[in-house]
Amino acid sequence: MRVELEQIDVRHLAARPGASAALKLDHLSVAAGEQVAIIGPSGAGKTTLLELIAAALKPRFGEVQLDGQNPWRLHGAAQQRLRGHLFLAPQTPPLPPRQRVVTAVLAGALPGMGLLASLRSLFYPRDIPGAYTALEAFDLGEKLFERVDRLSGGERQRVGLARALLTPASLWLIDEPLSSLDPHRAQQALSTLTAAARQSNITLIVTLHQVDAALANFSRIIGLRDGEMAFDLPVAEVTTERLAWLYAQREEALTVDSEPDAPPLPAVAVQCR
Repeated sequence: MRVELEQIDVRHLAARPGASAALKLDHLSVAAGEQVAIIGPSGAGKTTLLELIAAALKPRFGEVQLDGQNPWRLHGAAQQRLRGHLFLAPQTPPLPPRQRVVTAVLAGALPGMGLLASLRSLFYPRDIPGAYTALEAFDLGEKLFERVDRLSGGERQRVGLARALLTPASLWLIDEPLSSLDPHRAQQALSTLTAAARQSNITLIVTLHQVDAALANFSRIIGLRDGEMAFDLPVAEVTTERLAWLYAQREEALTVDSEPDAPPLPAVAVQCR
């Protein structure tokens, strides 16, 4: 799926009057089948950008085009069909605690089912082999019939990612998929997602705080800061200096503790190109 954004201004409903835009972009284009990593400090607008592209957040101004269609100009069945081609994986997957893992994973396939089949799948999972294969890609095959509330945080996050392998969507929007994963599981998760998306020509947009993982797994990097695009570059042009500026605190905030999940700059500098 092709993504085109033009002259975007997004403000959250709960924002104070006169507050700055949560996201302000002149232009962003992502080709069908392209894989892009979005990086930047907390509060930069990364999650807001994913929600905008997923048609979960309506811009105040600007044009959102998904394969040439503006989701906010569609109605009824046409809008639902378009949304069925979008898969948004939040950082904390919304998994009912008493649900079985097999049912939670198969929920990724619901947009491609009719209403009756969707309801039946909640009580009688119909593609158990497909669920097992998706889970096994994240080393979770043995958890197929476990209850979600008996999983660790990292296991729940991987269950949320396994849904992507079953969805009929042609655009995957993955928000901070590595926050609960150790380095080995993190690399496994990114390798699985990028390989599966490449095989099916799915457009993949991922937000990451792990800068080294973004540089190692994606050929295009977008940097956001203060709700605006700081850069949009091939990975070879994402220098130490650009990263240092992207994550540098604003001058007036130097006496405030840095955000805990922003990557420490010395580590980034060692690992980037």
